[in-house]
Amino acid sequence: MSTIKKNKFSQAWMHEHINDPYVKLAQREGFRARAAYKLKEIDEQDGLIKAGMTVVDLGSTPGSWSQVVREKFTKGGGFNGRIIALDMLDMEAIEGVEFIKGDFSEDIVLDQLSASLNNTKVDLVLSDMAPNLTGIPTVDAARIELVCELALDFAKTHLSDNGTLLIKAFHGGGFEELVKQFRTTFKVVHTRKPKASRGKSAETYLLGRGLK
Repeated sequence: MSTIKKNKFSQAWMHEHINDPYVKLAQREGFRARAAYKLKEIDEQDGLIKAGMTVVDLGSTPGSWSQVVREKFTKGGGFNGRIIALDMLDMEAIEGVEFIKGDFSEDIVLDQLSASLNNTKVDLVLSDMAPNLTGIPTVDAARIELVCELALDFAKTHLSDNGTLLIKAFHGGGFEELVKQFRTTFKVVHTRKPKASRGKSAETYLLGRGLK
């Protein structure tokens, strides 16, 4: 891509971002990213988040999904629940949220997360993780598939019997296979495309409830 085309693309993206109603809403309501409203909408539809839960937020930075969970945990006053957030990028602290910095694909980081749970089963695993994309379809499909499978493998090991997994996936190579894996793993499987997810985006959220 030429420098001119890159600049035009950057300007168009910035214009769209600045005028995005969810970006403006996030700024007004104190959420760190517009992604908060994707989780909010799915939670309103499916009742994912309840006080007293243990929640793991994978790919948490900048922290908007952890903010949404925390908001639900503090509605009755006080703080009722546990949130463990993980990302390879730094995340500004959120009161009540335990943060682990590391690459989820590395065993040492996964071991650290497992140790922090101390054999406690997880009620809800959230994954808004997305790999760095190259623009090469076959490479990107493989990277996306790996990230999704890592989250699914973690859920199989650490979810409670009635636990829930919500992950960001992308339509394309490997998507149907991932849906099959979800149906093999969970009693109930849904796909969700919240309004806050940009229409032209290939992202779709996969929701699995109750381990088989």
